[in-house]
Amino acid sequence: MRDVVTNLIKNYDGTGRYLDRNAIDSLKSYFETGTARVVAASVINANAAEIVKKASSELFDEVPELLRPGGYAYTTRRYAACLRDMDYYLRYASYAIVAADTNVLDERVLQGLRETYNSLGVPIGPTVRGIQIMKDMVKSMTEDVGVLNTSFIDQPFDHMTRELSEQDI
Repeated sequence: MRDVVTNLIKNYDGTGRYLDRNAIDSLKSYFETGTARVVAASVINANAAEIVKKASSELFDEVPELLRPGGYAYTTRRYAACLRDMDYYLRYASYAIVAADTNVLDERVLQGLRETYNSLGVPIGPTVRGIQIMKDMVKSMTEDVGVLNTSFIDQPFDHMTRELSEQDI
């Protein structure tokens, strides 16, 4: 797994350059948000089960046909798979929040996911909505523990929703 620092140094080393003002500013920004990133990851860790449970409940309230016969979450097995996937998205989002980099999402979550979901008939729209609900919950919970600027939380969740949504399904 890579992070902002590793990627930045790799890019500058690959071109044989010293770190310039842009690189220093990028590092400074990353380290200034470091404590907030760790707090957000701690919030996710302490509340993961609750976040998944409440987000799935909200999603199923918005899209009740998912739970009806023929809906993707209709059987117990499918319902459990839905919750498992939401937990994966949340866990990997926490890694990406700390790293300030979405590479882990591409490598471990998104690569091949669209194809898998398509082959299983998993609807992408509700998946994207579930990720957005979890993002909103994490931001709110992180604000509740005193982090004023939670904009960095958007990055991994928005990356996942954008990548899942960009495909014609």
